[in-house]
Amino acid sequence: MSTDSQGAILQLTAAGVSVLVDATDGRLPAVVHWGAELPSLSAEQAGALVGASVPVTGSSTIDLPPRPGLLPGQESGWMGRPGLRGSFDGIGWSPKFHVHTVALNGAPVTGFASSGAGHVQFGAVDDTERLRLDLTLELLPGGLLRSRAELTNLSDKTYAVEDISLAFPIPVEATELLDFAGSHNYERVPQRGSLRTGTHLRENRKGRTGSDSAYILHAGTPGFGFGQGEVWAVHTAWSGNHHHYAERFFGDQLLGGGELLLPGEVRLGLSDTYQSPWVYASYGTGLDAVARRFHAHVRSRTAPVSADRPVTLNVWEAVYFDQEEEELIDLAERAAAAGVERYVLDDGWFGSRRDDTSGLGDWVVSPDVWPTGLHPLVDRVHELGMQFGLWFEPEMVNPDSDVARAHPEWIMAARTDWPVESRHQQVLNLGIPEAYEHVKKQILALLAEYRIDYIKWDHNRDLIEAGNQLDGGRPGVHQQTLAFYALLQEIRALHPDLEIESCSSGGARVDLGVLEHTDRVWVSDNIDPHDRQTMLRWTTQLLPPEYMGSHIASGRSHTTGRQHDLAFRAGTAIFGHLGIEWDLAHASNEELDSLRRWITFYKQERQLLLSGDLVRMDSPDSNVMVHGVLSKDRSNAIFAAAALDSLYPDPAARLKLRGLDPDATYRVEPVFTGPTPSGLLPPQWWGQPTADGVVVEPSTLRATSRHGVVFPGAVFPGDVLAKVGVASPRIHPDQVVLYRITMAS
Repeated sequence: MSTDSQGAILQLTAAGVSVLVDATDGRLPAVVHWGAELPSLSAEQAGALVGASVPVTGSSTIDLPPRPGLLPGQESGWMGRPGLRGSFDGIGWSPKFHVHTVALNGAPVTGFASSGAGHVQFGAVDDTERLRLDLTLELLPGGLLRSRAELTNLSDKTYAVEDISLAFPIPVEATELLDFAGSHNYERVPQRGSLRTGTHLRENRKGRTGSDSAYILHAGTPGFGFGQGEVWAVHTAWSGNHHHYAERFFGDQLLGGGELLLPGEVRLGLSDTYQSPWVYASYGTGLDAVARRFHAHVRSRTAPVSADRPVTLNVWEAVYFDQEEEELIDLAERAAAAGVERYVLDDGWFGSRRDDTSGLGDWVVSPDVWPTGLHPLVDRVHELGMQFGLWFEPEMVNPDSDVARAHPEWIMAARTDWPVESRHQQVLNLGIPEAYEHVKKQILALLAEYRIDYIKWDHNRDLIEAGNQLDGGRPGVHQQTLAFYALLQEIRALHPDLEIESCSSGGARVDLGVLEHTDRVWVSDNIDPHDRQTMLRWTTQLLPPEYMGSHIASGRSHTTGRQHDLAFRAGTAIFGHLGIEWDLAHASNEELDSLRRWITFYKQERQLLLSGDLVRMDSPDSNVMVHGVLSKDRSNAIFAAAALDSLYPDPAARLKLRGLDPDATYRVEPVFTGPTPSGLLPPQWWGQPTADGVVVEPSTLRATSRHGVVFPGAVFPGDVLAKVGVASPRIHPDQVVLYRITMAS
């Protein structure tokens, strides 16, 4: 490692993104440029650019221009939000760090160095030699940037960490913000606003990612959309308390994030280290480009999920707590006949859990419901050629449970009395080793007894006053989050083929931290396709489609009461990991036949649907949503155009399709797996429709839905589809048209 006091200047470039970092004169690293790819710089050019980026001093300001780094601090003159907050009982609250080592891809660096994708490590010690700081900055092959910090106490005095936030600079042109709100049953609701002087701070104190989390915080040029405008974005990869922020202070603008620490939660003794979560940063032209960088990272996991993901049936909305062996086996047989490949038994199989008021936390098969255990159901599911999955909620307990009665001290609480209940639940403190081992032992016993291929891991309440009773009520969310990750890691190490889904009151634990240990997220408890159109659209801003649980519900939504055609339910659900949540015993023969057709279509197309590049079109009409997936070579695509809420405008705007090869020509044809959409009035370019080889009069389709209708479509150049577009059909609200697009030349 180098100890040269002059430090280093580094340039990293990958996938159209460049990062230029100044770590000279022993100062903490500062990002001079993060954005569009720069030409390869010489040492002289890089030094000149770093110098040219230093602003002049302003009126009545400090003599040296402030220099916000990856970890901004007051010692550099920065008066905005500090990157590190903490102290030795009020002393040393503004440490001045000196960088003494810089390494690029593991090799010592002095002067100027450049690389493609790579990681840089900066080692620093504060001026009193009581704190060591290790910063990592990494540009991934897909152009995604990430950073994290490790702080170590070198003193025998306790250092209390209040906050560590990593920050990335953005240019002054980025004046518009986009992040998310939401609630249970309607997650990831986009919200926009202006970046003004001061701090836009989004804090989450729920002990989980949260259905109302900021999710990703974007800043971009005014009017940025899915396909246009420069956009910079950050995401904190942490499943506990966390924050995101955007800040404008004089001439500087930053995006940042980190874990939100409760008072006294992290106290470092001699040689103790706190490691922050990764904070990810994505840049691109348009939101789709930003999203694809996140997708490339998730898809590069050591064990990525396959696009051939098994079609899943979950029994929750079919039976709820009313679990009867004969009925559930019948449901399995109906599911297998429809083409389902995985069967998941949800809540209600254990302890005294006949409703949501008792038994949670007692992970032993209930002899009242399953007198011979789960073997009859598990065996029959596998005989039918399906995988078997089981629901757990290991971090929660009902007060009316054996474990809560035996160990009331395992409940998370800030004082002797327990926090307010939520869903008749309290939180089990996995930070207590005995509680952790108890849960692990019960889960592993079930995995040993039964052939379980899949776990739906739920988490159905916020962590309120989540303290450790055995430590005087000291906050325990940080330790709880680490214990959750560790438990998943231990289970996966012993059962490497096991898949785990992250569910949390639906979509309240969706982040890149939990995705390091799980294979799927449940987007929302609300499966109404009208609402799922929006939630799927925005969940893909972070996750590729194959990680999103996307189910076909029953005809009338259990959440909203809306009634929808199967074609709309299925045409919405296929743009994720397809599943079913529907009592098939109450489906008509016609519905079952249509369901089989949709599942067959999905299996034929899932390689494209679950591995292609995401495209979402900006529409002049918020009631029309157009999105799709493109193959990597741009030879084929599947798009969907969904009409929501109203018939306005009528007729609808032209259909435009972005992302195709502009120099190629494509056949575009509508695809109807079941009946045609309600109210269909096809445009002329679709051509003459036929059904079973017989010509159909287009005007008759508006009055009645027809099965087996085929349109020949037409051929268009790729650039024409993107720039000019083609006429849209007329359809009723809550209907969708799929388009198959194949290269014709």
